[in-house]
Amino acid sequence: MPSIGALLVSGLCLASLLGSVAAVPLPEDGAVDPDEAGRGPSCTVIKRKEWRELSNVQKKRYINAVKCLQDKPAIAKATIPNSVSRFDDFQGVHIQQTFSIHFVGHFLAWHRYYLAIYEKALREECNYKGAQPYWDWTLDADNLLASPLWDPVTGFGGNGVPAPADGSPFAVPGATGGGCISDGPFVDMRLHLGPGPSLAATSRCLRRSFSPWIAQTFSNAAKVNNTLAQQDFGWFSKVVEGETNFWNVGIHGGGHYSIGGEAGDLYASPGEPVFYLHHANLDRIYWQWQSMDLPARLSDISGPVGMFGPTTGPNVTLSFPIDMGPLAPSVTIQDLMDVEGNRTGTGVLCYTYR
Repeated sequence: MPSIGALLVSGLCLASLLGSVAAVPLPEDGAVDPDEAGRGPSCTVIKRKEWRELSNVQKKRYINAVKCLQDKPAIAKATIPNSVSRFDDFQGVHIQQTFSIHFVGHFLAWHRYYLAIYEKALREECNYKGAQPYWDWTLDADNLLASPLWDPVTGFGGNGVPAPADGSPFAVPGATGGGCISDGPFVDMRLHLGPGPSLAATSRCLRRSFSPWIAQTFSNAAKVNNTLAQQDFGWFSKVVEGETNFWNVGIHGGGHYSIGGEAGDLYASPGEPVFYLHHANLDRIYWQWQSMDLPARLSDISGPVGMFGPTTGPNVTLSFPIDMGPLAPSVTIQDLMDVEGNRTGTGVLCYTYR
């Protein structure tokens, strides 16, 4: 994200159109029996697991699938001309829609669908046999630098090399590194879009700037528990996203700014492969909150249509459209409320969390 200071200046036929986001489960998914789960036979749920729960072989397969997506040619050149790969397609759509999908009522729904489409691409285009893993950053809040996520062999590589401080008054508190990463499977990765809102052709390294202070302050279990304690969706969503200052970035900003670099770019953050594990954890927490009162919370939605819009409206509703540009057909928020799919006879998702 640019600094927070800078930020201030339908139904079953739809599922068939998607080619089914609920992909056919493969052996290592740990699928849930559809009859036991109370869903129809068209939805066999795959289980998303925390990164540490994967074997080293499974971790390698996931990373190889991400690198495969980075090698696959782009399909979105009509709207993102300088996209080189399928991985770029996802980053480009996020850049294009940045001001439409943050600090709005559909923030969580949009990213839920975005992540499902990414997971689908990994599975169907790159032969990945698992579900999208998540990063439970509460496990690393007190020692971010020691997280197994940064292992150079079985993880995503570590921090960026030290870079001179830019003197910006909006610098992330406690940030370290700042330059290109120096180890791990993405050390030679090139980013072709960004930084910021730029869709011009470029070739950049992956940068990181770890901030243990951000992780310790905003990615801890107490922050998650406070988020889960919110009584309605409006407050839940607000607490997740936090505010536009470094004293309350919410658990969403906590994940982004603790990694820093590309992950700390509001527009271009999906250029960081760990973006998808961070947002999977946010979605897990959202689903956990919904599951605390599922009958009521499968229909609880609110919040402004426009970025920082007034609470007086207009507000999103269940019929509000979620646009993925060239990545996938549009759906409604209603289609995305139940991640396990088909409980109400509608929905395009079919996964759960372990």
